[in-house]
Amino acid sequence: MQIYWLKIKNIIEENSEVRTYLLDCPEDFTWKEGAHTHFALEGFEDEKTGRSMIRHMSISTLRDENSIGITTRVKNQASEFKEKLRTYKVGDEVALFKTISNVPLKREDKNIFLLSSGVGLATFRPLVLEYFKRADNVSHMHSLNIDSSKEFLFPDVFKSATDKKFTSEFIDNRKNYYEKVKNLASDKNGLFYVVGSDEFLVQNIKVLLEQGIRPEQIILDKYEEELPEFFIV
Repeated sequence: MQIYWLKIKNIIEENSEVRTYLLDCPEDFTWKEGAHTHFALEGFEDEKTGRSMIRHMSISTLRDENSIGITTRVKNQASEFKEKLRTYKVGDEVALFKTISNVPLKREDKNIFLLSSGVGLATFRPLVLEYFKRADNVSHMHSLNIDSSKEFLFPDVFKSATDKKFTSEFIDNRKNYYEKVKNLASDKNGLFYVVGSDEFLVQNIKVLLEQGIRPEQIILDKYEEELPEFFIV
């Protein structure tokens, strides 16, 4: 297993609780849109306590942006991991390893629906940018995000653009969000990407299946062996 120790070259305050850490990008470090990685802090190799210093994180940038972007919520009274991450500054090093993409952009001449909660948009940002670069074999893309903070992420990317066949919506309450999901599910041939907490995934899957969407149309950022437990509704 190759471990990359990478310097933080910039920290972007996305809003009051969310930061993006931009890391140096080695030439041999490659990934596809929708990738996640193991993001680790100093001490993660300790056999007794190291696991608490590792998190699965989405990469919120594309390879041609020349930075590895890790976007995460960092708030007061957070976990030990987040509290330590809050102390990191430009020039400090973090570790990345085991990078994989479970949710690459599918080009099947269908509408794509991106369903997310809060900072889950970090997973979808590269998919949207990749779609903007080349819209081949994607009929339309629609992003639906629920975020009660109303401090919506990446407003420069997630804004509706008729000329690009892209629609972006932000909803601040669950009732309206799930009503909108039901409406989107009227497209019985669409592809539905879902990113968020496990509870969020299960609830979205339940709503989609009830509307006649087939399991193979629902794409999760999970390993294949993990998928069955999310489709027990």
